[in-house]
Amino acid sequence: MYEPHEMYEMYEMHESYEPVDAPGPPRRNRRRAAIAVGSLLALLLVPVAADRLATARVESRTATAFQAGMRTPSAPEVHVRGFPVLTQLASGTLRHVDITAHDIPASDTTGLLPLSELSLQLTDLRKSDDDSEARAHSAEATALLSYPDLSATLGPTITRGSRPDQVRATVPLPTGDITVTTTVSVLPGNRIAFKDFQVTGGPLPELGRAALSGAFARPIQLRNIPQGLSLRSISATDSGLSARLSGESVTFRADDTARTDSSYSDA
Repeated sequence: MYEPHEMYEMYEMHESYEPVDAPGPPRRNRRRAAIAVGSLLALLLVPVAADRLATARVESRTATAFQAGMRTPSAPEVHVRGFPVLTQLASGTLRHVDITAHDIPASDTTGLLPLSELSLQLTDLRKSDDDSEARAHSAEATALLSYPDLSATLGPTITRGSRPDQVRATVPLPTGDITVTTTVSVLPGNRIAFKDFQVTGGPLPELGRAALSGAFARPIQLRNIPQGLSLRSISATDSGLSARLSGESVTFRADDTARTDSSYSDA
């Protein structure tokens, strides 16, 4: 058994051998580590900046080409999605491109309906070797036909009906305005038909019937859309008729003076 003074000496020995913190790394090593981290960040940020620059450039070129092909008063909004874009450009195909254009004129021919807005979601967009056209593997689109444009094209004042498939047509007559509801539907060939007329206030005189027959005798055909898109559905909204379109092998051409159903975008 230890004597008290022996235990005290052992305690002192224990205290004298307490572990101490290891010295920190030299300042030179810390500086090298900071330089290495900074270099790594630079290597990461430079490709990102270059990719963003390439993205902005291709978006601007696409907007300019689309505006020229569709003859819109202003350049559309273009967004190229997916990272990195440089890799997509090297392959010649942009995976996803969104385009929103406004105030697209119908054509040089009177009597056709312009588009207030056209929104496109393109997949796998590739341009031809001679830059004369660009083609998307598939596309989804929404087109808006405003009520003022519909009224100017058809004659009667067109407004929204009480159902998604219905609009109102107000026919001015010498005896007073007559309001008629009519349903809208899709016909082959990207056409919009009006049928099932119902008078909402009073009998429809013969003069009114003649006016309606003249206004709605022929379906409206959408001609100012890219080739390959097909009209799938039509519905009445607060702003106008909303047309949903989709298709495969959708083509945009640089020069189409006929302006039938094609336009252009440059990838």
